Amino acid sequence: MAAPPKVGFVSLGCPKALVDSERILTELRAEGYAISPSYADADLVVVNTCGFIDAAVAESLDAIGEALAENGKVIVTGCLGAKGSVVQDAHPRVLAVTGPHATDEVMAAVHAHLPKPHDPFSDLVPPQGIRLTPRHYAYLKISEGCNHRCTFCIIPSMRGDLVSRPIGEVMREAENLAKAGVKELLVISQDTSAYGVDVRYRTGFWGGRPVKTRMTELAAALAELGVWVRLHYVYPYPSVDTVIPLMAEGKILPYLDVPFQHATPRILKLMKRPASGEANLERIRAWRAIAPELTIRSTFIVGFPGESEAEFEELLAFLEEAELDRVGCFAYSPVAGAKANQLPDPVPEAVKEERRARFMAVQEKVSARRLAAKVGRTLRVLVDAVEGTRAVGRSASDAPEIDGVVHVEGARGLKVGEFADVRITRSDVHDLWGRPAAARRAA
Repeated sequence: MAAPPKVGFVSLGCPKALVDSERILTELRAEGYAISPSYADADLVVVNTCGFIDAAVAESLDAIGEALAENGKVIVTGCLGAKGSVVQDAHPRVLAVTGPHATDEVMAAVHAHLPKPHDPFSDLVPPQGIRLTPRHYAYLKISEGCNHRCTFCIIPSMRGDLVSRPIGEVMREAENLAKAGVKELLVISQDTSAYGVDVRYRTGFWGGRPVKTRMTELAAALAELGVWVRLHYVYPYPSVDTVIPLMAEGKILPYLDVPFQHATPRILKLMKRPASGEANLERIRAWRAIAPELTIRSTFIVGFPGESEAEFEELLAFLEEAELDRVGCFAYSPVAGAKANQLPDPVPEAVKEERRARFMAVQEKVSARRLAAKVGRTLRVLVDAVEGTRAVGRSASDAPEIDGVVHVEGARGLKVGEFADVRITRSDVHDLWGRPAAARRAA
């Protein structure tokens, strides 16, 4: 038999783009294409791009250029493809360009330039599909698009309005992942809290029983799979209150990724963000009263157009009082097409960078305090890497790649993808160190 045609793949951007890549790869393998690990052996290359900020645009264009130079036959997909003629202007030799979540369009382009092999067999692809993450954790995308029109963001113009996946389809994917050995599911979307709003929380079916298309019911169903369930991109709506008891009961991880972005009412209004700093503080206190172990991660923008020194100081005060566990901070970047670019009183670049540094200095103290409080405790850790007698893992408070880690010393016998009980011995601003407390436990 002739060797199957080979497709190279480059995946850039956020976890949502990663899931898009996984779906394209799954379809490619289902049709009998081989996936090439190198440009040289590939018959063509697919590049999944990011186009959110200028740095991501530059990285994506560079990746396309490299693929063209090394291979010559390139199909481009992803968010950068939705930004007009940016790709074609920079690289007119690309074979085709699509936007994000465009599996069918990508496959059509592949078929046009690399005909699919004859008689593909469905068993070439495992039930959980092709994954780019390690075997023990996976991202689970529950919806696409967003109904918000935040003035600093252009994602709705690229990915469209909210479209929730049917809950039965989501649960079948999650179930297949759990059966394949995945120990942690990271629930992602543009707005996880709004899951089901577009279909009026329509009732779907999983395992023969009705389940509403809503975040709380989804979280409760995922809890039945016996794996870690971590919620990302959760807007601070009152509806979030209903998932906190699930965390307190140990059904899903006591972890929320909430992009607050700012704390002052005027700036939040200019950003067109929901809630206010005061309401968010009250909600955080209420959440922690129910689930004291709750970890909250968030992102903020400093130097937003019109942000005064007093408003920035108010943001720092919010940071001190909220005591968020994990925080990322970005100096405002004028993304092409964002409505915020039209706002008056832009903050000078030097001031934006100075505020970002001050912000992170405050947050580092908060983070150090909260991590120091864990010294002496025993935490359950999911092992990500082992080298000799040292291992690196993550606790319930740590999402992969964006949060800290737990360094495990004296880790003889631990295996990647297994859980271990670790007694914490020391901490710094971002990470924890510890030693195995007892024999490791199976998931």
